[in-house]
Amino acid sequence: MQHLLVHSATGRFYLRRRRRVKKPKGKKVYSAMKRREARNFYLYTAPWLIGFFVLTLYPIVYSFYLMFTDMNLTGVGKFIGLENLKYAFTDDPLFIKAFINTLKYVVMFVPSSIILAFFVALLLSKKVKGLGFFRTAFYIPYITSGVAVTILWGWIYQKDYGIINYVLSLFGIKGVNWLGDKNIAMISIVILSLWTIGNNIIIMLAGIQDIPQSYYESAQIDGAGAIRQIFSITLPLCTPTIYFNLIVTIIAAFQVFQQPLILTNGGPLNSTYTAAIHMYNNGFLYGKMGYASMMAWSLFVVIMVITLVVISTSKYWVFYDD
Repeated sequence: MQHLLVHSATGRFYLRRRRRVKKPKGKKVYSAMKRREARNFYLYTAPWLIGFFVLTLYPIVYSFYLMFTDMNLTGVGKFIGLENLKYAFTDDPLFIKAFINTLKYVVMFVPSSIILAFFVALLLSKKVKGLGFFRTAFYIPYITSGVAVTILWGWIYQKDYGIINYVLSLFGIKGVNWLGDKNIAMISIVILSLWTIGNNIIIMLAGIQDIPQSYYESAQIDGAGAIRQIFSITLPLCTPTIYFNLIVTIIAAFQVFQQPLILTNGGPLNSTYTAAIHMYNNGFLYGKMGYASMMAWSLFVVIMVITLVVISTSKYWVFYDD
């Protein structure tokens, strides 16, 4: 490239060739690095993405379509609009019964599990001998096979030779038909479920241990006792953890299926017949996949509404240490 210049002494014009300056390759290298990082990202996440789209997203979308059909297990069916929903509220006596039983279970289990998890975690947060053993003992039931645990509790609840009735007989108390009495069967299932809240306990324990010790030291200086410290420091500062456990437990409780199916199969007199059991029976025993899909989405709507209510009210009782 040439430029016209003026000589400073003679004032004459002359041409001077200018060297071509090569542009730095930094941007090219940077863009190539970005493309390589993007390629590696999609390559490494491809297994999860394929599993999500094929095994999660597609079934969700397809089940939404199925709820408007009379599809059976063979894949044969036609579009029937809202007939499944109409049938549920007019001709299916077990639809409302199943949701009422599920709601009873949620009302009994969720508050009990939150309260029990808090106080057990509070005990586990203390420095006592054998603390590691107790933490492990409370967590093991959660990771143990659910079917095995449920069958074990079926033996414990057995009317004639169950261990609970045997212990009661030692004190001259007549045994209870834990799984055969319609007034007690759901309570028995709730007690079984409370035995497996190890995950809630561990999460609650983490929340308690995250509270600064300086708060307790200041409270002791002011003369606050142990009970006052629990209700004035521990409990308020654990509300974010309680809030998380509450949401997760509500969602899981509405899907209760395994325990009542194995122990009572929904009995006696449909007293433990939950929405998940009704959904399973219609879908896989009776072949009504369209109707079962409608029940699944109905359960989703109920869970979503209750969860939104809890979220909207959390600002009144959840306190953050900020």
